[in-house]
Amino acid sequence: MATISSRSEAWWALIVAPTLLALIAGVLALKAAFVGGAPDGLVAAAPQTIIVAPRTFSYRAPGEYTRDGYAVDGPLLTISATHPLTIMKYQVSKADYARCVEDGACAAPEPEFSTPDENDVPATGVNFEDAQAYAAWLSRETGEVWTLPTDEQLAFAAGSRFPDDALGTESSNPADRWLERYRRETARSAARDSVPKPLGHFGENEFGLADFAGNVWEWTTTCYRRTAPDSVDPVDTSSCGIHFVSGQHRAAMVFFIRNPKGGACAVGAPPDNLGFRLVKDTRWYAPLLRALRG
Repeated sequence: MATISSRSEAWWALIVAPTLLALIAGVLALKAAFVGGAPDGLVAAAPQTIIVAPRTFSYRAPGEYTRDGYAVDGPLLTISATHPLTIMKYQVSKADYARCVEDGACAAPEPEFSTPDENDVPATGVNFEDAQAYAAWLSRETGEVWTLPTDEQLAFAAGSRFPDDALGTESSNPADRWLERYRRETARSAARDSVPKPLGHFGENEFGLADFAGNVWEWTTTCYRRTAPDSVDPVDTSSCGIHFVSGQHRAAMVFFIRNPKGGACAVGAPPDNLGFRLVKDTRWYAPLLRALRG
């Protein structure tokens, strides 16, 4: 009898329990109106994406770090990504963002340049909240779940194009770091061409991600952080009113800023343009989580 009982319990675990879970998920999906794909009246097609395979990679932690009262480079971390990442191949275009504006779900971008009428350029002049609004709109329109990436996710997808913030000097003389930063920022200014270019202009990285580290910096959900781990009174301060943007270098930007050249860059040299791309949450239960969160 013990053997029969054990087999019955195994049958329940392997067959009945998953079936019940699937039924529950189906009911929730119907309630959330996610069964059958995207809602009627679509105005947005699902964007072109790439899938970045899992790997181990090096990643410079974002933020400001000090040791003994002096600024130092952030730690270089080894990250083992165990799941693939689905991310937009291109930054959100001017034309795609305009559809969100026309639908009343996004605020109009700030006109940073007198660009040609062509729409095949990245959307620029957008702040963090604009990017979040677009992600919510695109999720509703496609029936999928789209979000801004974290700084780490963007580094994972950008690969060899992701910037390393390290200045390479640990001198106790602050002037050494100031001089190195000045040298880099002078070189960046000399090579600057800030007019947005057509999608694909800056080529692809080794994973097929296009235009990263061109002249559009991309919003992330990663908050600015200031850390002094070895001080007598350790400081670990985060501000989620300031988010990291990444492109040719990383910078910390106040969430409501659309024009980075107006002196609102919290940390680092100001970017040329502010834009964004999104990642797709491919977990099977992602739409249910989104529906439950409202």
